[in-house]
Amino acid sequence: MKDPAILVVDDNPDHLELTVMALAECCDPGQIATAADGVEALDFLLGRGRHAGRDTSRQPRLVILDMKLVRMHGLEVLRAIRADRRTAVLPVVMHSSSTEKGDIAACYASGANAYVGKATDYDELRRRMRQAHGFWVTVNERGEPAT
Repeated sequence: MKDPAILVVDDNPDHLELTVMALAECCDPGQIATAADGVEALDFLLGRGRHAGRDTSRQPRLVILDMKLVRMHGLEVLRAIRADRRTAVLPVVMHSSSTEKGDIAACYASGANAYVGKATDYDELRRRMRQAHGFWVTVNERGEPAT
């Protein structure tokens, strides 16, 4: 996949699959890329590892990023996204089951554009993903990296 509209990052295969299923109801499933952890997500976004040679000037319109990833914490991934000029303006929605005020504050302090709690049932997940897609992919004006 070369130019996905959305990159979903979650290390829980069930959560990843359900999130993709929910998003596929409002956009072409071929426009959804996935990463099983933060390292894989950064490899995709920054064109390294198995994604070496990918045109990094063509980034997704939205990254949905789980916060509590095991291999590389979601906040570390977010900071790395913000630190690279190619990805610094990418909209990143943190997607987590945490309701801790400190976790939410840390996400925003690290550069998250939004924080969406994980839904407790599939209908709610569908609604939240439809809203996220509706705003970030269809309504929001895409920013360009600084030169």
